Amino acid sequence: MNAGSGLPLTAAVAVLAAAVAHASWNAIAHGIKDRLAAFALIGVGGLVPAVPLLVLSAAPAPASRAYLGVSVLLHVAYQLLLMRCYRVGEFSQVYPLARGISPVVVTGASWLLVSERLSGLQLAGVLLIPAGLACLVFIGRRPARPALVAAAGTGLAIASYTVVDGIGVRLSGSAGGYIAWLMTLEGVVIPIAALVIRRGALAGQIRGVWPAGLAGGVLSTAAYGLVLWAQTHAALALVAALRATSIIIGAVIGSLVFREPFGRPRTAATVLVVAGILLLNAG
Repeated sequence: MNAGSGLPLTAAVAVLAAAVAHASWNAIAHGIKDRLAAFALIGVGGLVPAVPLLVLSAAPAPASRAYLGVSVLLHVAYQLLLMRCYRVGEFSQVYPLARGISPVVVTGASWLLVSERLSGLQLAGVLLIPAGLACLVFIGRRPARPALVAAAGTGLAIASYTVVDGIGVRLSGSAGGYIAWLMTLEGVVIPIAALVIRRGALAGQIRGVWPAGLAGGVLSTAAYGLVLWAQTHAALALVAALRATSIIIGAVIGSLVFREPFGRPRTAATVLVVAGILLLNAG
């Protein structure tokens, strides 16, 4: 696929909406201090839109099912790494780093695996976005090594499932079916693990936080469902790069909700990200 024409408007709007939803559910996950309980609730909440979609949509084609299986494993690994991120790092640092690695890796992988080509200006935009995001991460206090390692691992997991799903959803013949099966299969893993680990204590541990956790799950499924739909209409690299704008929203949430500093240097870094977004549709 040649990406030179840029993102269609509908795909761009879908990805930007996904970016808002993604930053929001990650803020919810970070705000619930019991990480296992948080991600168990998010998994259950994700089933709320996924199960009806499973019933209403055609099953994905057999050609896509191997990709679906690999993606489930990658998504579970991603959730475990993300739990680690939020245990050891600040939201406004680990979230941008985890998200910022993905566009660069996806650009290279989509070039190698599905022959997607970007124009020179679009490639500059893809590179400029993570450069701005890196500034968001490293301005001010440097993240601790465990946070850096966990965030980098999370970013690689994101890039991996983005490419796998980008291929799988195109082979599925049913974007709705692929999304529903993926969200249902990966959504039950951590809730089942939490029930086994916590046993009867889990009900008491989620008291008071379950509405936020379930809402986070609904937002999570909506966010990735929009991204998967966009990947059937646009190049993977462009979708991944625009999706990374969730970090701007995350940085604002980190400042307003978690009282983490923003300031002029991070404002300048945000301008770099916006410039990268504008270049994505150039050429």
